[in-house]
Amino acid sequence: MNNEKIFDITSTKERERTLDIVNRGLDRRYRAEKRFRLYGLVAIGASLVFLSLLFISIGAKGYSALFQTFIKLDVFFDPQVLRQDSLATANYQGLVKSTLRDIFPEVKGRRDKRMLYSLVSSGASFELRDLVLSQQEVIGEKRAVWLPADDDVDMLVKGHINRGVPEGERRLKDKQLVWIDKLQSEKRIEKKFNRTFFTAGDSREPELAGVWGATVGSIFTLLITLILSFPIGVAAAVYLEEFAPKNRWTDLIEVNINNLAAVPSIVFGLLGLAVFLNFFGLPRSAPLVGGLVLTLMTLPTIIIASRSALKSVPPSIREAALGVGASKMQMVAHHVLPLALPGMLTGTIIGMARALGETAPLLMIGMVAFIVDIPAGFTDPSTALPVQIFLWADSPERGFMERTSAAIMVLLAFLITMNAAAVILRKKFERRW
Repeated sequence: MNNEKIFDITSTKERERTLDIVNRGLDRRYRAEKRFRLYGLVAIGASLVFLSLLFISIGAKGYSALFQTFIKLDVFFDPQVLRQDSLATANYQGLVKSTLRDIFPEVKGRRDKRMLYSLVSSGASFELRDLVLSQQEVIGEKRAVWLPADDDVDMLVKGHINRGVPEGERRLKDKQLVWIDKLQSEKRIEKKFNRTFFTAGDSREPELAGVWGATVGSIFTLLITLILSFPIGVAAAVYLEEFAPKNRWTDLIEVNINNLAAVPSIVFGLLGLAVFLNFFGLPRSAPLVGGLVLTLMTLPTIIIASRSALKSVPPSIREAALGVGASKMQMVAHHVLPLALPGMLTGTIIGMARALGETAPLLMIGMVAFIVDIPAGFTDPSTALPVQIFLWADSPERGFMERTSAAIMVLLAFLITMNAAAVILRKKFERRW
């Protein structure tokens, strides 16, 4: 009996010791799990903070580009200058200069006059020409017209030029500051919404530069990319997933597709330069060539996403279709493909969003050219939004710096819209099994 009691006591102590070890292990695991969750929350919080700082920084720098400084001039549309047979080529810049001389009659010297004329943008003459061509009844009248100011005046009004520094360290001279103060006192200077930024193409003058030309070029390029990459990518994914035999050749193709998804984008630009421009002789700096290059770049992404969507369709769908007498082609076309299509569309949109932000391959095919006109077709010379941002970021004028940030805002709006469309499509058409 004594031995049995001693054995029971020993067993109880061993169980208690084992439970203590297990409880301590559970406590460590619970603490480790809490730390892991905390690390995850900290990482998410840090990401949101840095992302917010990025958006705030871009918005703070680019917000001012949405507004442009204008100068009100009482222009007399002299009939002797504006002859009916030469309205398109009349001396509209002379009308601007004569109006400025009327406001500042004390300015006499040639050098001072040049400084005075430089307060108004060189694009003011085009504004007057468009006004006269659309409203010829203004000829012979004197009207108050708001014309865009030069970018230096615009930067001064927006507070980006320090008036307190010595004259030699700023772009505006003391006399020009006096003239600007007079115009402001007469309420002839005002900031208005910059419609030119959203309706014009590129320009050498910051106050005349816009993103519409680059936006149209990006739209044309993405249309070519979508028209070519989506059907080719889906067809390749369907063949590899549903019809291709499993052998070393298909394994080699799959490995190469996965490798192509990781190839730097500039390599595709070099391929486009060698094949589409040098070999086929397609037009340089055209959305057609840009779309072909971006198609090569996005195809691996679309194929991989489409194959994943096909794999997500349950095998029972295939078995049921084959069981009721459908052929393999009918099974894929009428049952598997419709169910996998939402995932394919999501992958395609993500691939297109990546293509929208690419710059390196477009630089290699010449879309870095200075293009003023809005492209009207797929073969017209054009640029794209990322390339336009690259060009403006390299310009020394302060006016182009704020337009760079504003163009980034436009590009981000496009990317957010495309990603939101992908999320909406996935939520709307996704089937859970």
